[in-house]
Amino acid sequence: MHIVILVLVEVLIVIGLSRLVGLAFRSIKQPLVIGEIVAGIMLGPSLFGLVAPHLAVTLFPPETFPFLNVLSQVGLIFFMFLIGLELNPKYLGGQLEVAVLTSHVSILVPFSLGTLLAVVLYPLVSNASVSFTAFALFLGAAMSITAFPVLARIITENNLQGTRLGTLALTCAAVDDVTAWCLLAVAIAVARTGDFAGAIPTIIASIIYIGLMLTVGRWFLKGLAKHYLRAGRLSQLLLAGIYMGVVASALITELIGIHLIFGAFLLGAAMPKNEDLVRELAVKTEDFVLIFLLPIFFAYSGLKTQIGLLNRPELWLLCALVLGVAIAGKYVGTYVAARVSGISKREASALGWLMNTRGLTELIVLNIGLELKVISPLIFTMLVIMALVTTFMTSPLLEWTYPKKLIRLDVVEPELEAETATSAADSETYIRPYRILVPVANPSTQKGLLELAASIALNSRQPAVVNPLSLIEFEKDYAFESTPVEADRLIAQRRQQLEELINTLEPVEIRSHVRPIIRISSNVARETAQIAALKQADLILVGWHRPAFSSNRLGGRVGQMLTTAPVDVAVFIDKGSDRLESLLVPYSANIHDDLALIIAMRLLINRETCVLQVLQVIPENQLKDELSYELNTMMEKLPSSVRDRIEIKIVQTPEAIQTVVEASKNVDLTIAGTSRAWGIERQTLGRYTDQLAIQCSSSLLITRRYSQVSAHLASVLTEVSSQEPTLDLLQK
Repeated sequence: MHIVILVLVEVLIVIGLSRLVGLAFRSIKQPLVIGEIVAGIMLGPSLFGLVAPHLAVTLFPPETFPFLNVLSQVGLIFFMFLIGLELNPKYLGGQLEVAVLTSHVSILVPFSLGTLLAVVLYPLVSNASVSFTAFALFLGAAMSITAFPVLARIITENNLQGTRLGTLALTCAAVDDVTAWCLLAVAIAVARTGDFAGAIPTIIASIIYIGLMLTVGRWFLKGLAKHYLRAGRLSQLLLAGIYMGVVASALITELIGIHLIFGAFLLGAAMPKNEDLVRELAVKTEDFVLIFLLPIFFAYSGLKTQIGLLNRPELWLLCALVLGVAIAGKYVGTYVAARVSGISKREASALGWLMNTRGLTELIVLNIGLELKVISPLIFTMLVIMALVTTFMTSPLLEWTYPKKLIRLDVVEPELEAETATSAADSETYIRPYRILVPVANPSTQKGLLELAASIALNSRQPAVVNPLSLIEFEKDYAFESTPVEADRLIAQRRQQLEELINTLEPVEIRSHVRPIIRISSNVARETAQIAALKQADLILVGWHRPAFSSNRLGGRVGQMLTTAPVDVAVFIDKGSDRLESLLVPYSANIHDDLALIIAMRLLINRETCVLQVLQVIPENQLKDELSYELNTMMEKLPSSVRDRIEIKIVQTPEAIQTVVEASKNVDLTIAGTSRAWGIERQTLGRYTDQLAIQCSSSLLITRRYSQVSAHLASVLTEVSSQEPTLDLLQK
C-alpha cells in the first residue's frame, strides 16, 4: 500500500510539473511536448537528483519504477493508436511522387550517416553483448525518424496546411512515418534475435500480420464504422470493443517479436477515416492519454536520462557529433531531394527544417532501444539531447527561412490577388485601401462591431476594406483538434459562420468590402498584432469582453492589444443602439483624444446625417485645451457641409467624468481616448482602467493611438478639398 501511495504522489508531481513547464515553453513559441519532455528530465538525476539527491530518492525510489513503466507503456500504446488514427489518406493526396522521393531520401541519407556514425560510437559507448548490426540499425533509425505529430502541429500553428509547403511536408512526414516504423520493426527483430538471419521469421510474420490487418481487419473495422453511423454516436460498448482491439493488436505484435506499439499503431492506421467517428474516438481517448499517461512516460524517460554521464569534454564532442550528423543528414537529404524535384530553394530549406523535428516519436524509439539494451544510458542521453535540440530549433528556423509574410492562405489569397492586379493594372493611380482589422471572437454576437467598422471605413472617395479576423486558438498542440485536417474543418466552419454574418449587413453594397481572414493561432493578441502589421491595417477595431478572472472590460486580450499592437486601436463597448447619428468626443488634448476626434470626423464625412459634439471639460481656474496643429489643419480642410455639423462645447467643472457621462445620455456613440481625464489610463503591467466604460450611457469607442504618422483622414481630405468648388457650386 505504501508503494501505491508513493506512485500516486509521483503522478501528482509529474502531471503538475509537466503542465507548468509545458506552458512555459508554449510562451516562447515552442511545442508543449518539448516542455513536458524537459519536465521529465528535470525530475530525474540530471537536475532533481543532482540538487536534492536524498529527496529525489525518497520521492522516486527504484521500487516504484516498474509501476511507472506499466503506466507509461499503456500511455504509449494508446498514443500510438492515436497517431495511426490521425494518419489520414488525405495527407497522401498532394504531390505524392515528389513526397515519396523526398521522404525516402530524407530517411536514406541520415540512416546511412547513422550507420557510419555507429562505426565510431560502437567501440566507445557500446559493449560486446550488443551486436554491431542491431546497434547500427537502431542508431540509423534514430537519426532518420521524423515526429509526424509534432510536425503536423507546427504546420497547423503556422497556418501552412493550405500552402504547397505544408501539403508537401505532411505527405513527406506521413510516408516517412510508415517507412521509419518499418525500419524500426526490423531493428527490433534483429536486436531480439541477435542477427539479421534470425530476424527473418519475425519479419515474415510481421508482414503477414500487416497484410491481415489491412484486409480482414479493415473489413471488420468498416463494420464497426457502419454500426457507428447507424447509432449516430460512439457508445461505451463500441468504445470498449475498439480499446480491446488496440490491446489485442499490441499483444500480437509483441508475441510476433517486434513491439507493443506497432500493433496499436497498425490498428489506428487501419481504422476507417470517417470524420465524425475519428473525431469522437480521438476526443474520448486523448485527454486521459495526453494529460495523465504521457507525462508519466516523459518522467520515466527523464529518470533514465543522466546528463551527468557526459562528464568529459570528449563525450560532449561525441554528443555534438551525434547532433551534427542528425541535423545534417535529415536537412541535407530533404533539401537535395526537394531541389531535384523542382522545389524552390526557400521551400526546400523550410521542408528540411520541418522534417528535422523529432520530438516525442524519437523518445519512443530511444526508450525501446534502452529497454532492449541495444543502446547504453550514455548514448540514450546523447540522443535525448539531440531529440530536444532538433525539435526546439524547428520553429525559429522555419520562421527565419519561411517567414509569416510569405505564407499566403487560400482564404486571403483572392483579396491579395485582387489588390495586386489593381496595382499592376494602374500603378500610377493605385491608392492603398483604408483597412480596418476587426477581431471577431463570436460571429453570432458581433454584427454591431462590423457595422461600426464599415461606417468608419467606407465612403465614395477612398477604397476601403474591412477584414473580420477570426483566430481559432488551440490550447493543446498535439491533440486531435489541432491536426491539419481538423484545422481545415474548423476553418471552413468558421468561414461559413462569417459569410452568414456578412450577408446580414446592411446596406447590401458594403458586403463586397468585407473580406474575412481566418487563421489558426496559439496566441490571439500576438497574432492579431502580427497580422495588423503584415496587412498594413490603419486601425484595429475590437469588441470588449470581460476576462474570466477579472471584471475589467479592458483586461485580458483586449488589454494586450491596447498595449502591444503596432497600429491604432479602438475598443467598442456596444450598448445596443443601432443608430449612429449623434457623436460625442470628450477632448483633453492628448494624442489618444486626437485619434478619437479624427475617427469622429471620418464618420462625419462618411455619413451626411451625422452630427458631432466636441466636449472640452476644463477644471476650474485652468485655461482651455487648444486643438493640436494637426487637428486644426484637418478642420480647415473639411468642407463647410461637414464643419457645420461640428459643435465645440466648453465646460468648466471638477467632475470631468460625470459631465461626460451626463452628456452621453443624449448621443448614440461616445468616442474617448485612453486618457486619465476619462478614467481610462494605462497602469502597472499594461492594465487599463475602465471607469467611463462602466458608467457611459451610450455605446462607447475607446481609442489608443500608436503613432502620430497614421493618417485616417489624409486621403479623404485631399479628395474632399478637390471637390469643394463643386460642392459650393451645387449649393448655389
